[in-house]
Amino acid sequence: MKVKGLRWFVITLIGLATVINYIDRSAINIMWPYIYHEFGIADIDNKSTLALITTFFMLAYALGQTFTGKLMDAVGTRLGMAVSIAGWSISIALHALARSIFSFNIFRFMLGFFEAGNWPGATKSNAEWFPAKERAIAQGIFGAGASLGSVISAPVIAILFVAFGWKTTFFMIGGLGLIWLLPWLIINKNTPDKHSWITPEEQRHILSTEKSTATDSQNAVVLSWSQLLQYRGTWGIILGRFFIDPVWWLFVTWLPTFLKEQFLFNIKQIGAFTWFPYLCAAIGSLLGGFYSSRLIKKGTEASKARKQAITLGCVLMLIGLLGILASLSTLKENPALVMALIGIVLFGFQFLIGNLQTLPSDYFNGKNVGTVAGMGGTAAVIGTLFTTWAVPVITQTSYVSFFVLGAVLVPLSWLTIKFMNSKKLTN
Repeated sequence: MKVKGLRWFVITLIGLATVINYIDRSAINIMWPYIYHEFGIADIDNKSTLALITTFFMLAYALGQTFTGKLMDAVGTRLGMAVSIAGWSISIALHALARSIFSFNIFRFMLGFFEAGNWPGATKSNAEWFPAKERAIAQGIFGAGASLGSVISAPVIAILFVAFGWKTTFFMIGGLGLIWLLPWLIINKNTPDKHSWITPEEQRHILSTEKSTATDSQNAVVLSWSQLLQYRGTWGIILGRFFIDPVWWLFVTWLPTFLKEQFLFNIKQIGAFTWFPYLCAAIGSLLGGFYSSRLIKKGTEASKARKQAITLGCVLMLIGLLGILASLSTLKENPALVMALIGIVLFGFQFLIGNLQTLPSDYFNGKNVGTVAGMGGTAAVIGTLFTTWAVPVITQTSYVSFFVLGAVLVPLSWLTIKFMNSKKLTN
């Protein structure tokens, strides 16, 4: 049996895995404003407790990126992704058994550790199944899955919560990943050079550009962390991620709490409203990849094309954040407007983030790309931890400082990326 376009089936499954990933990680943020009393948490402590739970997730997420990345290299993406999604599906289901914040933190740590594997697994799989000229599009599809997961998670979790309660909700969404395993193991039975279902034409298309890449990788000089930190490009990637990623997580973590506190939304209303900004984000992810790819096809140097996309994304984010600040006093009477403005912010973020995550491959060759990308990912987690703990302090009386924080972080990220060198730095 031969299947035409087999690589598109593989990237579709990866996109679905990312959707499930975000449904699972978003569940606690959506339900938390309505369940914290069951754990004996006072109203005044609910945000600091959510910050603690999020911290356990993010610390495990940082550790998991390193470990699961090595796992993908050791056992391959087929088995590595299976282990990752099985691990996080079991972890989210175990949330139903939580009886205290301590047990919640343990299960949250497990979830963060295994969910981290989705990113190195997807990146490695895209490199295996797509030629270089198509990888930006594949990355855009994968990135859109994160936003679509957030689109779906709010209404799905709200419906399940109202119908069955929070414990059954955690258990049911845990089953999604286990169901995903079946088509993944059947369809992605081997790499494209050995897969029995792939057509000869598609196999040649995928592998045609890989020989020179493999040769470059074999000849590449492996630099240490200290050596890589001598390059401006490395610092641009690290600081760019440090400043910009927390803005995304401000909304992923705190949007349901913001809507409950500022608009007195119940969980049904949160499910009805919060899907829209993430739909905007999904569109931004796809358009950001197409935008930079089109510039490259017209002859623009890859790193310059990424920077132009990053600049445009930053401008859009600032427009949305400043718009919220300018009209914050009247937003309580117009929740649709706040959703639209947040949609602009998240559209801009996803428009730029895929390009920022691709910069390591534009600036470095061979075996240094993964190391630089990992350093950027770690910096993103560190920056997010700082803002996670800042939010309960700065939002005690209003959310003005919340949006000011986001508006300050965006230009700081742009400045660090703007002054990176535009030439390839090392092989």
